[in-house]
Amino acid sequence: MERVDVIADAAIEVIAAEGMRGLTHRAVDRAAGLPVGSTSYYARTRAALLELAIARIVVLDQAAPKSSGSLAEFVAGYAFDAITSGRTRMLARYEFALEATRRPELRATYDEGGLQIRRQATAVLAASGSADPERHARIVVDWMEGTIFGALAGTGSLAPPSLEELVASAREILAGIGVA
Repeated sequence: MERVDVIADAAIEVIAAEGMRGLTHRAVDRAAGLPVGSTSYYARTRAALLELAIARIVVLDQAAPKSSGSLAEFVAGYAFDAITSGRTRMLARYEFALEATRRPELRATYDEGGLQIRRQATAVLAASGSADPERHARIVVDWMEGTIFGALAGTGSLAPPSLEELVASAREILAGIGVA
């Protein structure tokens, strides 16, 4: 793993654990187990460190394991991964979502990551016979985002859904748009 990836991963961990206020070069050095000053070598400013972290989140989103099987299993698998092994990444993403509303320089990078997921969902739904793939992609992605948020940061965090529950819900969503 490249050192810049180690730093970006540590920044994501710091953001997820401490929020944006906790993100400092020293905190990232500590989380990464690197000598003091290592982070500032790769990201001179806080803005550069934020860009490095959000870009890494986008890369990790693309590499997130997906379930094989039916479309419902695929969709549910993505959500389940985000709730379980992707928890830290998703919590950092929510911090970025709020920060991007206040910092236009982060907005473009944050939005591009989200648009990639929506484009992929549109392509998958088009291939599955959706009559309106773009609109249906918004429905499916919004369901996933809401479900993930609820399971990690909402009252659903008290009892996150199981993979089986997610598959059942995904089947219902997909049946509702006519692609089950």
